[in-house]
Amino acid sequence: MRRLTLSLTLLLFATTATHAEEIGSVDTVFKFIGPDHKIVVEAFDDPGVAGVTCFLSRAKTGGLKGAFGLAEDKSEASIACRQVGLISIPKPIQAQEEIFSERTSLVFKRLRIVRMVDPKRHTLVYLTYSDRVIEGSPQNSVTAVPVDRATAIPVR
Repeated sequence: MRRLTLSLTLLLFATTATHAEEIGSVDTVFKFIGPDHKIVVEAFDDPGVAGVTCFLSRAKTGGLKGAFGLAEDKSEASIACRQVGLISIPKPIQAQEEIFSERTSLVFKRLRIVRMVDPKRHTLVYLTYSDRVIEGSPQNSVTAVPVDRATAIPVR
């Protein structure tokens, strides 16, 4: 039983090195007790590509469950990645790689962002989706950042 508890605890606190920075939020439903339901806009820099920032909007559940981290957030999310500086890729990146993951329920649901390289169009494609241990969601959002052809995209 202790191993199971320890495993679940480690699973809960496992995160990627990339953390999103909250830009702002809007309330969507007033809650008498606990925080309101809201839509949050967050930004994070691509950890493998300097000069690209992704902006993510998603629902966050409020109320008592949301206050204590027990709520399951909705699967809907939207993403827009943009060039915000000179794009450089200092070391080879994978052709498809998860670059962001955050839990959206106590244990079983995660919001993920995957970066894909489209070498034919010299473009980086970013996909966001939500998954569950047993059943994922087909809801997703995609965005693309074209890279100047003078800048190499080293793929491993």
